[in-house]
Amino acid sequence: MKATNRSRIYYRTTEACEIAGISRSTPLRWFKSGTLKDVTHRDRRGWRLFTQVDIEKIRYEAEKTIEKVSLLRRDISEVVLNAIRGQRAS
Repeated sequence: MKATNRSRIYYRTTEACEIAGISRSTPLRWFKSGTLKDVTHRDRRGWRLFTQVDIEKIRYEAEKTIEKVSLLRRDISEVVLNAIRGQRAS
């Protein structure tokens, strides 16, 4: 459920993660590790409130992570294929 305050729209953690296409634990892990700066807005219960800008930062970090994983998988595949080819040549 979106929250509004002073005509700004805020999203709770679950909503922000759904919009960004990631699991709820991912941004919490990034905040803890320092990968992303924690949000500055919270509701009266202390729950995080995300702006659209916050969600875009999360989405950008997610895209970077996906790209890194894809490159790593490609590198691993190349190593495995080279090892297989090396065994066949023997």
